[in-house]
Amino acid sequence: MKKVLYIATAFPRFEGDIITPWLLEAVRRIKERGLDVEVFTSSYKGLTNQVLYGIKIYRFRYFFKRFETLTHEETAVDRVKKGLLYKLLVIFYLIFGTIAIIRLTRKRKYDVIHTHWPLPHAIFGYFASKYSHARHILYFHGVELMWVRKELKLLRPFLKWAIRKADAVICNSSHTKARIKDLYDRDVFIIPSGQAAMTGTNVFLNQSRYRKVPNYVLFVGRLVERKGVKYLLEAFAQIANRYPIRLKIVGEGPELSNLVAIAKEKNIIERVDFLGKVNQQELNYYYQNATIFVLPAVVDSKGDTEGLGVVLIEALAYKLPVVASKVGGIVDIIKDRETGLLVPEKDSNALANAIMTLLENPDYARELAEKGYNYVNEKYNWDRIIDQLINVFCGCTKRL
Repeated sequence: MKKVLYIATAFPRFEGDIITPWLLEAVRRIKERGLDVEVFTSSYKGLTNQVLYGIKIYRFRYFFKRFETLTHEETAVDRVKKGLLYKLLVIFYLIFGTIAIIRLTRKRKYDVIHTHWPLPHAIFGYFASKYSHARHILYFHGVELMWVRKELKLLRPFLKWAIRKADAVICNSSHTKARIKDLYDRDVFIIPSGQAAMTGTNVFLNQSRYRKVPNYVLFVGRLVERKGVKYLLEAFAQIANRYPIRLKIVGEGPELSNLVAIAKEKNIIERVDFLGKVNQQELNYYYQNATIFVLPAVVDSKGDTEGLGVVLIEALAYKLPVVASKVGGIVDIIKDRETGLLVPEKDSNALANAIMTLLENPDYARELAEKGYNYVNEKYNWDRIIDQLINVFCGCTKRL
């Protein structure tokens, strides 16, 4: 059995933990293919090495127990923005993570080091591959490239070095691939992360969404500028008086108060439900019973946008008709008038017209939803993703 080490920011802390379920599933499925996979990740409040679901997890300590909260509860980037303490923790995270990975790979040898979130983990992956004499594979999710373009320009040389030194580079979409090649021109594999994989457990069609009296339009995601929810509210204001329909917004974030203010200003607050963060069972319910799913993403003031748009895959898995903006990696999933409807970003009029098209043509909406489901079922399924990953592993080393 050949050995693979996954390097990641976070990993489930106990069985049933909701942290990075897609990463857990990927590791479990690769193990089922006969590879020996282990995980290197950070501690959380003093948590040390574990075995969960038969997976060996190496956790490095980086500070006093009570302060080890840089990861797991929310993204490390969001944590760092909360104060000086978390900025200092980054330094300790990097120092002690590097020491821990060197110690680990001096004792245990791997064939492949698979590093997620290369900023900053490429440094861990580099030392791990050096001491294990292993192949090093980077996986980009997209957001780290946006940070370097806009907020962390001084780290561009580091990321360029990491891309150049890696034995293989993988990313989640054509949009992310283009950003990588902007830094350093080399071959890049596009393999959706397990986060985008359809499991088949939530795939069924609720015919109620095609009834003559529509139910609700659904949005799911962080309430941040790049999601473009303000344009959805503006579009909804144009159609609210024409149809007995509601708008349900699932998610939380810094834009919430601004969005509530817009809903009040547009006199639609009584028709908009701000649901906040929901559990998986509740989320399944909202997907199941929605009429239309909308992702009105934009390129925000920092140049950030959707690297892929995983929620679109989730929506299509429920055979929901989809309207989305033509930005970022969204175009890898939504093919206009084939798997959904695409509209220009920041165009509330076009957004309203697309939603009305689907409301007024339920047969067309059903057709788009069916084609969208078939497309993601073929392209974004676990067997395909794991096959592609193992092919990259094999292409890097003959030892697999």
